[in-house]
Amino acid sequence: MALVEVRDLWYRYPGTGHGAPGEGGDGWALRGLDLEFEAGSRLGIVGESGSGKSTLVRVLCALLKAKRGSVSFDGRSLVDWSEDIREFRSRNQMVFQSPASSLDPRMRVGFSLSEPVRAIERRNPDETEIESWLSAVGLGREVLPRYPHQLSGGQLQRIAIARALSLQPTVLYADEPTSALDVSVQAQVLNLLIDLREQFGLTLVMVSHDLAVISRLCESIIVMKDGEIVETGRTVDVLRRPSSAYTASLIAAAEAVSLAADG
Repeated sequence: MALVEVRDLWYRYPGTGHGAPGEGGDGWALRGLDLEFEAGSRLGIVGESGSGKSTLVRVLCALLKAKRGSVSFDGRSLVDWSEDIREFRSRNQMVFQSPASSLDPRMRVGFSLSEPVRAIERRNPDETEIESWLSAVGLGREVLPRYPHQLSGGQLQRIAIARALSLQPTVLYADEPTSALDVSVQAQVLNLLIDLREQFGLTLVMVSHDLAVISRLCESIIVMKDGEIVETGRTVDVLRRPSSAYTASLIAAAEAVSLAADG
């Protein structure tokens, strides 16, 4: 049984477009998506800006509610999970693109780091737990009394990852987790995600416009365009032999950028 299963998924942001799902109209961010993935898998979601990548993972995390279709997690629909929403939240965690915007600038890092456990598990974690979360992402307790503006972008993203891991999730969704970081720091964060996925047995869903990142981290891939899935399969197969002209154009663009950088 698939860990996550999606059938005929439609979503449109409030106040945009018109028309019912499947009956034409515009403004649909997601259009009739079907997909599934297994526990322990590493799934990459790629596509241009506005293709629906981030919207999809937000629906999967129950941060947005689908207009039509079904999403199931571990054999239960998201409707059923609403009765156990704290457990669902603990098992499905997101790391966002901008670590600075995901942390309250008025809160010290230590308070922000322990916030999910206090909110979802309704308890105060002890110092040993907090230090273990920091250790997992390569940080020490000296960051705890600091404010977000006193840390680098790479440190902030490590804090965001540690905060997600504090709830021992089944699935870690990473939405462009390195795009807001300096190039020199991006590789460090990617290596960290690889190590953490192995250490904790995570199911990893990575959203990125960077095909090199996806090819490195993800065993399977979904290519999205205009709210639809245009291609899916093993990452190595899709990148070597794309069946969609759109996928081929993404690969060609990525290769051109790489050549320009090397030049």
